[in-house]
Amino acid sequence: MKAICPICPQHCALKEGQSGLCRARKNIDGTVTAANYGHLTSIAVDPVEKKPFRRWYPGKFILSVGSYGCNLHCPFCQNDTISQAGAEAPGTDVTPEALVTLAQQLNHGPRGNLGVAFTYNEPLVGYEYVRDAAKLLRQAGLKTALVTNGMICQEPLAALLPYIDAMNIDLKGWGSEFYQWLGGDLGTVQATIVQAAAVCHVEVTTLIVPGKNDDEGAMAQETAWLATISPELPLHVSRFFPRFQMQAAQPTPVAMIERLCTIARKHLKYVYAGNC
Repeated sequence: MKAICPICPQHCALKEGQSGLCRARKNIDGTVTAANYGHLTSIAVDPVEKKPFRRWYPGKFILSVGSYGCNLHCPFCQNDTISQAGAEAPGTDVTPEALVTLAQQLNHGPRGNLGVAFTYNEPLVGYEYVRDAAKLLRQAGLKTALVTNGMICQEPLAALLPYIDAMNIDLKGWGSEFYQWLGGDLGTVQATIVQAAAVCHVEVTTLIVPGKNDDEGAMAQETAWLATISPELPLHVSRFFPRFQMQAAQPTPVAMIERLCTIARKHLKYVYAGNC
C-alpha cells in the first residue's frame, strides 16, 4: 500500500522504500518521513545579512546548515549540487542535540551566534529534523530561522511555526505559469507568506532571471500584494548568476535590479538589491 506525504502540495504517493520527487522523503515502514534526517551537507557560520535578513538582528552571526533535496526543480538553482541531490550527497550526520550544542559553543563574543538557520537546500523536506532541532533550540534560548521556498502545506507549517523565529521565503516569480515551470504552486507560497508573517519575522526574496521573471508589471503586482500583508515586509530583489541548467544565460544586469527595486519601493518600505 502506498503512503502519501503530508508535508508539501506535491503529495507524493510512495511505495515502501520509495523516495519522493524531493529525494529527501521516503516511505519507511508505511510512513513518509525525512530520509535526510540529520544528514548535513553544509555547515557554516554566516552573518544574518547573508541569508538574507536585513531587519532581523543585523550585525549578528548564525550557524547555517543544510542537507540535500528540494521539492522544486528550478533550472537556475544556485545550490543545485545539494538541492538536486539525494542520499548519495556527502555529509555528516548530526543529531538535533549535537546541533544545539554546536550552536551554544559558538555563542560568544559581541556579535555572538543567534542560533541555527536551516538553509542551502530546501529545509522543509527535512521537516522532522527541523522540528526536533527547533524545539531544542527554543529550550536553549537560541533562535531558529528558515530559508525556504515556501512550498509546504498549511497544517504542518502551523505545527512548526511556534518554534520558528524568522523565515526568508522565496517568492520566485509572479504568475502560475512561471511556477509550473519550476514544478511548484504560487498559491501555496502566498499562503505560506501570509501564515508565517502572522507569527514570526518574515522577509521575502525574489531572484530575477532575465527573460523569465523580470517583467516590471509583474513586480508591481507582486509588491502590491505583499503590501496587503504589511508595507514594512522586507523584500530582497536579487541578481541571478548562471548556474545549473542555465549555464549559458547572462547574469541579471544591475540596472534591471535597480529598476525593479524602484518599482517595488512604490509599495514597500524596505526593498534591498541583492548580489549586486
